[in-house]
Amino acid sequence: MNGDRGPGRPWHHPPPGREPPPLLYRDSHGRPVPPGPPRPRAVPRPAAGPVRRPLAPTPHPAPRSQPPARPPATPRRRSWPRRLALLAPLVVLLAAAGLLGSAAWLDTALQRTAAFTAYPDRPPPGLGTTWLLVGSDSRAGLSPRDQQELSTGGDIGDGRTDTILLVHLPDPGSGSAATVVSLPRDSYVTIPGYGDDKINAAYTVGGAPLLTQTVEQATGMRVDHYLEIGFGGFAALVDALGGVRLCPDEPIDDPLAGLELPAGCQKLTGATALGYVRSRATPRADLDRMAHQRQFLAALLARVTDPSVWLNPLRWYQVPHAAARAVTVDNGSGVANLAALGWALRGPTTDLTVPIGGFIESDVGDAVLWDQGAAAELFDTLRRDAPPPLDLGN
Repeated sequence: MNGDRGPGRPWHHPPPGREPPPLLYRDSHGRPVPPGPPRPRAVPRPAAGPVRRPLAPTPHPAPRSQPPARPPATPRRRSWPRRLALLAPLVVLLAAAGLLGSAAWLDTALQRTAAFTAYPDRPPPGLGTTWLLVGSDSRAGLSPRDQQELSTGGDIGDGRTDTILLVHLPDPGSGSAATVVSLPRDSYVTIPGYGDDKINAAYTVGGAPLLTQTVEQATGMRVDHYLEIGFGGFAALVDALGGVRLCPDEPIDDPLAGLELPAGCQKLTGATALGYVRSRATPRADLDRMAHQRQFLAALLARVTDPSVWLNPLRWYQVPHAAARAVTVDNGSGVANLAALGWALRGPTTDLTVPIGGFIESDVGDAVLWDQGAAAELFDTLRRDAPPPLDLGN
């Protein structure tokens, strides 16, 4: 009944179309247990087979240690300023050492002469410093080929003074500029012990000592330093400096001096420069020649003291050796005195010719007479370190 059966009772199938009644379970006391939720059907397990274990991951090789990355290279052009800044002190030291070495060598190699003698009534020292600069026409050391190339003519023996300049450097603080005075080589003066003659005869008969004494007696000024340069040495020194820049106002054509010079600024070689300071093929002849000599002296000294000249190490050898062969100074002068002279003449200067009073025909040929009053006034102002009157000289 009710779809359950007791022990030994047959199972009755429900009629078609009806579901069988649920089975009733009883507990241990025989009491029926209400049906619970249906149990899930057991899912059949697959047949037993070999168990596959997951493969262990393949270990990757440990990364190799890499050196630390280098910083990006600085562009080469950016490193040059720094390199130059590091090299600049070294270059300056080398240049200073080279110049000091050259100067020390030149100081011992300079040709020297006893240019001064003690004599009665020698002018007393004045203010400032006075130099006597002499350019001689000596051909000493020049071969026949050199004489031809420089248009100097043949050997004339001991030579004569072709250029005479009196240079006065005032003391610092005087307020005056350096003064360069040309003394015409044909000036008619008294030569001690020889009487009246042209001033350049003093050098011919008595050398530097008699020339300095003659100049001192004629001007009343005491000469402190003496410098002399000859034809060959002059040209060699200019070439060693790489030439000298000059700006002549007018062209000069002088076959006797070997000169064909256009007007305008240009660089002169040694041979051309020598022809320029010797030539008298101009309207004022000897007066123009003396003006050219003063002009070239200033340009030459400016070149010698130009720092850019000494940036070329080759000139540390060339210039001192050329100067040693070219220049003669008095026994008391050296490189320091020459440097002071060159530096002083780099600045403003007063350039003039001793006042001229006229010309004379004498037993020694045509000569130049000084204006004694104006000349005395000029040299008196220089002795006192005062600026010379503007109306004196040419």
